[in-house]
Amino acid sequence: MRKKIAGAIYGMALGDAMGMPSELWGREKVRKYFGKIEGLLDGPKENSVACNYKKGQFTDDTGQALVIIDSLNDTNFKPNSRDIAIKLLKWAEKENAFENNILGPTSKVALANFRDGINSKAVTDKALSNGSAMRIAPIGCLFNSHNKEKLADFVYSVSEVTHTSDITIAGAAMIAVAVSSAIENNDFDIVIKDIFEMEPIARRLGAETYSPSLTERIKIGIYLANEYKNNEDLFLEKLYDIVGAGVNISESVPSAISIAYYAQDPNKCALLCANLAGDTDTIGAMATAICGAFKGIDYIKEEYIESLNKANDVDFNSYISILMNGRSCL
Repeated sequence: MRKKIAGAIYGMALGDAMGMPSELWGREKVRKYFGKIEGLLDGPKENSVACNYKKGQFTDDTGQALVIIDSLNDTNFKPNSRDIAIKLLKWAEKENAFENNILGPTSKVALANFRDGINSKAVTDKALSNGSAMRIAPIGCLFNSHNKEKLADFVYSVSEVTHTSDITIAGAAMIAVAVSSAIENNDFDIVIKDIFEMEPIARRLGAETYSPSLTERIKIGIYLANEYKNNEDLFLEKLYDIVGAGVNISESVPSAISIAYYAQDPNKCALLCANLAGDTDTIGAMATAICGAFKGIDYIKEEYIESLNKANDVDFNSYISILMNGRSCL
């Protein structure tokens, strides 16, 4: 179990760091600048977001995930939205996240409102962005996949500071249950089944939006994965053109799950996500966390593990231990 949880955490950080250099660039720009991303790289000075990071550093996706783990550890794994908000705001100020344009659109407004004592429900109920899902993978390590109702409620509780809409809760819960299922199973079709079962359970918890079905979009992505299983470049191109790779959760979550299904290998998954273009660090964090949970830490290349440990001032093992303890508590 520990190796699977470690795979999820390191996988999340790997996909995040691998996708960082190409973050929020289009496919033509990514191809012209990088050719093909084949490993961890510094953030280009030309990228207004990635320029803040060096080779192997993870971004706000993993950073916020670790903040949530810290909060849960301090509150005995009983989600406290105020504590989460305080810790996220402290993290954002430490990282100069407001000034460096690191925060996503919804989280930026919601955290600024919290700082200024303004209620954000009108904003969070209409959220369409992927901030809830980008940081949720560790929550999947705490639950068994069959306990979907409890997991969905927990996802809502840790997400409500910034996201309370139906699609953002559903998207986050689908990523979380994907990690849960990947830890337990060695058949990725079972993981997909658990993901599909989660959407109606979690979606009813949030405020209604006029958003598409995540399940139906994932089905398109899986069709593309099977259709182009021998052509990675064409798979990514079709996924980018049809499902999308933007910051909207209706694009990034289906693309992440589709790439995880295609790769089923954290090393391959991280590279595919980085070369997709669009919201590469977030898609990479979500997808590679799932693949890391599926294969376990021993499957991730040692050079990647060393780079992540060297580049980030974080004790990954302590967070893995916290999640192990939390799993036994819940």
